[in-house]
Amino acid sequence: MSRRSLLRALGAGAAGATLAGCGVPAAFVEPGDRAGHDSSATDHTLHFANWPLYIDTDDDNESKRPTLDAFSKRTGISVTYTEEINDNDEFFGKISPALMNRQQTGRDLIVISDWMAARFVRLGWVQEMDRAKQPNVAKYLDPQLRSPAFDEGRLHSVPWQSGITGIAYNRKRLGREIRSTGDLWADDLRGRVTLLSGLDESFALLMQGNGVDITRWTSDDFHEICEQTEKRVRSKHIRRFTGNDYIKDLATGDVLACQAYSGDVIQLQADNPDIEFVVPEEGAELWAESLMIPNLARHKRNAERLIDHYYDPEIAAELATWVNYVCPVPAARDILASSKDEETAALAEDPLIFPDDTMRQRLAIARDITSEERTDFAKKWNSIVGL
Repeated sequence: MSRRSLLRALGAGAAGATLAGCGVPAAFVEPGDRAGHDSSATDHTLHFANWPLYIDTDDDNESKRPTLDAFSKRTGISVTYTEEINDNDEFFGKISPALMNRQQTGRDLIVISDWMAARFVRLGWVQEMDRAKQPNVAKYLDPQLRSPAFDEGRLHSVPWQSGITGIAYNRKRLGREIRSTGDLWADDLRGRVTLLSGLDESFALLMQGNGVDITRWTSDDFHEICEQTEKRVRSKHIRRFTGNDYIKDLATGDVLACQAYSGDVIQLQADNPDIEFVVPEEGAELWAESLMIPNLARHKRNAERLIDHYYDPEIAAELATWVNYVCPVPAARDILASSKDEETAALAEDPLIFPDDTMRQRLAIARDITSEERTDFAKKWNSIVGL
């Protein structure tokens, strides 16, 4: 299951309308009601909920997680680690009843995509962290990820891993380079292009192809890409809309170019060096999946310590070698570069893990879709996609 899974029509529309709309004022939790009794000083435990395959494991024993085990050994804090997040909306549905009714979720730390994290921040469902107790986060967090529009100053969230939504293509089969989003619409790619089906995953790159500043896009910008996409569906230029199954289409040659995630392409390139990933000339979306502490978490201080553990450059480097997404700790690059293992050292030079300055100039974090916009926008987009 993709960690950047598709935005399902029913889940997103229903959750947005029911909890973020005007009908349920009780859903919002005031700042003074978010903190619970913190048992961290006497109860050295922690419940950490994450996505599958999103943490390093031991080569000989997959039940062991070296970076997590190192934290427990150093601090004496025992971590219950669950891989229970398979879809943002599904997880929202699982814990939202507790949060909206001001009850404990049973989890001290969760990882969700930033577009969903924005909803949690708006609803007041997550706690502000004490950065004074997180020196590694304060020092090493990637400057480009420090202040997204949904959480200015990153007070309520810290990136677990980051990534880029751009374009992947098979250069050998296509026989030419792709440099811009507009190149997807060339005649020789008719019927050989796929886009991501999820609204939150797809819209930013398409807007950037139109020259839009995605940090301040408008309703008119959204309706323009909808009109363009509808025309390309009718003309059969777009083969289909996908979740992470675009990986199979690209690998088999059923499609020649597609909207894609940087971390997936690194894995594809290991088997097929003809696959390339492009940050278009007009730009691409930089996103993150972030650590957050839910309201009334019983071990907030323990959770803050675990987050800071993963911002130690040595630990961040170890995690980066396994997950292969954009590392939110740029200082980890020097750690990898000094490795005596050639394969590990090569990761330090991979711009899809450590974007260089030229690439960074073309990356932007999209402003979030607001609760007022979401229901109508999701309905419009899903009618095009066929969800």
